[in-house]
Amino acid sequence: MTGEQVAKTSKWANRFIFAAVVQGLLALGLTAYLLYQATFGVPAASRIVAGGGAGTWLTVGYLGYLVLGLVATAATASVYRHLEHYQGKPITGKTQVFPWAHIVLWNVGVTAATWTMMAAGLTGGGAVLTGTPGNQVHPLIAAYPPYIAAFMALALAGAFLGIVGYLLVWARPSKAPAATPTAQ
Repeated sequence: MTGEQVAKTSKWANRFIFAAVVQGLLALGLTAYLLYQATFGVPAASRIVAGGGAGTWLTVGYLGYLVLGLVATAATASVYRHLEHYQGKPITGKTQVFPWAHIVLWNVGVTAATWTMMAAGLTGGGAVLTGTPGNQVHPLIAAYPPYIAAFMALALAGAFLGIVGYLLVWARPSKAPAATPTAQ
């Protein structure tokens, strides 16, 4: 491959890939913690999930985090690469505020919302397994949903601002000829 065939990079794609790597490291640590809890925790995280009920929040939060925090963040990099590299429309000037808001609000919101869901599942599901009557579990986790909703609203605001910024840049004329993929 010659120097002319090396694809240009997209600074925003690189930033989202970096964010996905950070999310991947967090997911690795979280998974290790949950596996430890499944074996040595009292009550074990595996029993909380298997118990259903309030423990379902743990499952939903964990899977939601993997999909939204890890996979969606990585997939977003391809959207920015398409815009900056293939369409030849770099994000410059004032429009940079949009992808910054997107990457920060999305990652903070998704991580906080899903980890709060998992905390609610561990709290509620653990209470059931340690003998707390079902009608007394709800008050233990009643404080979580407003925070989950607020954090998800933060994530959605980030996604919305990212879309607005994308469309603003997309509507601009190209600054460079669009790149064409090279054959190997």
